[in-house]
Amino acid sequence: MTLTKSHLIDAITEHNGFIRKKSSETFATIPKIIKSTLASGEEVLISGFGRFSVKEKRERIGRNPATGEDMVLAPRRGVKFKCSGTLRDKING
Repeated sequence: MTLTKSHLIDAITEHNGFIRKKSSETFATIPKIIKSTLASGEEVLISGFGRFSVKEKRERIGRNPATGEDMVLAPRRGVKFKCSGTLRDKING
């Protein structure tokens, strides 16, 4: 089963005793903060979970899948996630 936004909001409601609307507002704030922090180029570190960082990707040669033609892909920024040792240990048992 995939953990969805709705499941997370239900869990916040159950664990904190909030009404669903309050849980939804609380949950919606977290991704906004993470997005704005990453957009400014800063890292986001959540202890016991992991670190989100922005990685600069250089220009590279790619291929158009429809035509097979080579093309130059512009440099861009991407998000990288590295899980914490605690999370890695929990996943691996």
